Amino acid sequence: MVRKAAVPTASNGSYLQGQPNGRLPSLDSGQPAQEQKVVLKKKVTLLRGISIIIGTIIGAGIFISPKGILKNTGSVGMSLTVWTVCGILSLFGALCYAELGTCIKKSGGHYTYILEAFGPLPAFVRVWVELLIIRPAATAVISLAFGRYILEPFFMQCEIPELAIKLITAVGITLVMVLNSTSVSWSARIQIFLTFCKLVAILIIIVPGVIQLIKGETRHFKNAFAGNDASVMGLPLAFYSGMYAYSGWFYLNFVTEEVENPEKNIPLAICISMIIVTVGYVLTNVAYFTTISAGELLLSKAVAVTFAERLMGNFSLAVPVFVALSCFGSMNGGIFAVSRMFFVASREGHLPEILSMIHVRKHTPLPAVIVLHPLTMIMLFNGDLYSLLNFLSFARWLFIGLVVAGLIYLRYKRPDMPRPFKVPLFIPALFSFTCLFMVALSLYSDPVNTGIGFAITLTGVPAYYLFIVWDKKPKWFRKKYFTPKRIGLEI
Repeated sequence: MVRKAAVPTASNGSYLQGQPNGRLPSLDSGQPAQEQKVVLKKKVTLLRGISIIIGTIIGAGIFISPKGILKNTGSVGMSLTVWTVCGILSLFGALCYAELGTCIKKSGGHYTYILEAFGPLPAFVRVWVELLIIRPAATAVISLAFGRYILEPFFMQCEIPELAIKLITAVGITLVMVLNSTSVSWSARIQIFLTFCKLVAILIIIVPGVIQLIKGETRHFKNAFAGNDASVMGLPLAFYSGMYAYSGWFYLNFVTEEVENPEKNIPLAICISMIIVTVGYVLTNVAYFTTISAGELLLSKAVAVTFAERLMGNFSLAVPVFVALSCFGSMNGGIFAVSRMFFVASREGHLPEILSMIHVRKHTPLPAVIVLHPLTMIMLFNGDLYSLLNFLSFARWLFIGLVVAGLIYLRYKRPDMPRPFKVPLFIPALFSFTCLFMVALSLYSDPVNTGIGFAITLTGVPAYYLFIVWDKKPKWFRKKYFTPKRIGLEI
């Protein structure tokens, strides 16, 4: 039997478990504990929702190394085509999540939708791998990029010491954790500011590129589809790179319970964000090709820097700052969203119950945020980050494909479920096929790493039966990990 969440309790008078029936007694009115709720407040407006999506999609890649697609397509024209098609396919996936977010009004994203459609075991496996490996490793990787580029202006003439990068990275991670633990409003405001900075950085590239086109700088677009022919494996790998570049459109669904008017704002935020990102990505690549040839782009270590040096001179020194801000925005948006997955998984009884507690004054899921801090630090200083992400890159698309397949399944299993926003059936069918194709591509192109990742993912199955199903766990274990101390609240 799957363990159900326990009654709501407080710990040290500071936290209350984030259950729908969680109550806190009024101190001055003498009201019983059943009168007031302590919940995550609805503070995510349409603008904040857009900033979460854009801020987590746009990282360092578009500024530093947007060459995976060009390398595998072999021509300028085909690379721009793939960027466009991947944007449209990502929009299809985002629209599927918009339907799920408006008919299942719970936070948690992938975890919640898999739980609703297919039950607790696959949902637990998803959150198990996310908590222990994927999220700490992914946060450490994007944070390392932040640390490197925030220091770059101070080390223009020499290599940046690795220890300095890791120390600054640790400071950045801690700052993001503190911010998300302290205030939802301030975290959202800073995310809006950082998203604005990202869009300004993209415009700084696009506008000179448009001016170059007006001047007639189109030599790199002549015979745009000529060049090295894409191999049989090259084109699928280009699509894999493109879909990865757009990933992040699902993060708003992790905070559904905190979105104002989700029936309206979730679909709107998703559509507006994906249009902005797709147009921005395509035009940024067009701008690069007005000044840089395909060969030069593949050889460049930082494409945006090369572009800026040729057109803007010393202004190129600002590029590392924009890249660092972009990375910080991705860190902030990712932690803000994924902490809600752990919060909901704890509320459902799949993680220790302390993770479903809410700070009664700040109204943040503080334990679900800070649980990532030690795990990320371990990954940062001791883990082989890139190998771990390579092992588990297929898992992201496997579970996203499972979620979208679950949308189709729920259409038949629960046809009477209210669906304020509904997509045509061919959209989830096409997108789930795309995800399964990417998983199959991973197996074909890199069977060893994908097999290791699959084995790591399967460790969630015995963990599920050990920690969740097995009822005869020792009392000390249940008391320590699954029953919070009842202090400061009379039940």
